[in-house]
Parts: sequence; structure tokens; C-alpha cells
Amino acid sequence: MQHSKTQDTLVGFFVASGIAALFYMALQVSNLGSYTSDDSYTVIAHFQNSGGLKVKSPVSIAGVRIGRVSSIRLDRDSHESIVEMRIESKYDNIPMDSGASIYTAGLLGEQYISIDPGSSEEYLHDKSQLDITSSAIVLEEMIGKFMLNKAEGK
Repeated sequence: MQHSKTQDTLVGFFVASGIAALFYMALQVSNLGSYTSDDSYTVIAHFQNSGGLKVKSPVSIAGVRIGRVSSIRLDRDSHESIVEMRIESKYDNIPMDSGASIYTAGLLGEQYISIDPGSSEEYLHDKSQLDITSSAIVLEEMIGKFMLNKAEGK
């Protein structure tokens, strides 16, 4: 059976478009395809345990993504996790006394930061700090405590 140049070209185009589609899906799944615009401001929060939170994890209010985590580092003095978030500047009315919590999307999904708005008349601005934080719940620790309690007969 002979192949024509048209058939070879169509097969090549089909394979190339399939590879491009897989590349696009990989970017979407890994959050590398999305970005926070330069028109944003930084908010800092300290957590006892940031769990599996990663750079580029979503930051949301009421389920709406308003930014992304830009860096996670360790405070050498307090041994706390310092999380910097880039918030899009169109969300410039977040009260100063808001709280931040680390949650997991689903049972084993990715972790994200949820901001619970406060009631202050002052709003967050660049380099603001969130004082009210709730650390990530580590599933392995909870299972360990449960197993220990069961072993002790409680």
C-alpha cells in the first residue's frame, strides 16, 4: 500500500496537534500555564505548618481565586513557615483583620489558601501581614492519633 505525501502530511499534523494538546493539558494540571499579573500586591502570612502548600497554589475568597502563593520559606527565628501571596490588585478591598487558612481541595487534592474576610475599615496593601492564620491539617498526623487512641482503647 502506497502512502501519498498528503496522507503523510495529515498524519504528521494529527500527531503534532496531539502532542500540543497533551502539552497544554500538562500546563493546566500543573498550574504552570496560569500566572498572576504584574498588577498585584504581596500579602504575608505566618503558619505553624504549611503542609503540602506549594508555590503557585491558589489563594481564594469564597471559592473565587484572587491570587497565588509566590513564595514559601522558613523563619529561622520562630521556625514558622512564611508564605507570601500575590493578590490581584482588583481585589483591593480585603479587610486588614482577615484570616488565612490552608485547606485541601477534596480528600487528597492540592492545598490552597482561603482568606476569610474580617470587618476592619482598613484594607490590605502591599507587604501587609495577616495575623490570624490556621495551619494545614496533616492527614498522617490525624491517622496516627486515631490509631494511637484505638490502641489505647479510648
